[in-house]
Amino acid sequence: MNTTKTQRLILAFALLAVAATALPAAAAEGQVNVNQASAEQLALLPRVGPAIAQRIVEFREENGPFEQLEDLMLVRGIGEKTYDLIAPRATLSGDTTLTEKVRSPRPAGSAEGDDESTPAS
Repeated sequence: MNTTKTQRLILAFALLAVAATALPAAAAEGQVNVNQASAEQLALLPRVGPAIAQRIVEFREENGPFEQLEDLMLVRGIGEKTYDLIAPRATLSGDTTLTEKVRSPRPAGSAEGDDESTPAS
């Protein structure tokens, strides 16, 4: 391969690498009203599965609407790390507009995540 062709290939790969890192990943848009959402809607939040979503609904039924978002941490299974992922998508009022599951990135080197996702016995 001649030098010009090699330089073009290197430039092409460099441009692809820059383009891949410069473009944001497609992310789900919307919010979830934690005071009105169904368990299915709550499960769209990051790190919230069916069990935690059901606990949120039960907590709300037993204690009334959440007065502040931080009160989500009173629900078993939601600690600070999970709350930090939920908070940008959660709201106390308005419509639930989130329509697809929000995936949270796992930290590099993390095998299991934090203990908060493990239900207490």
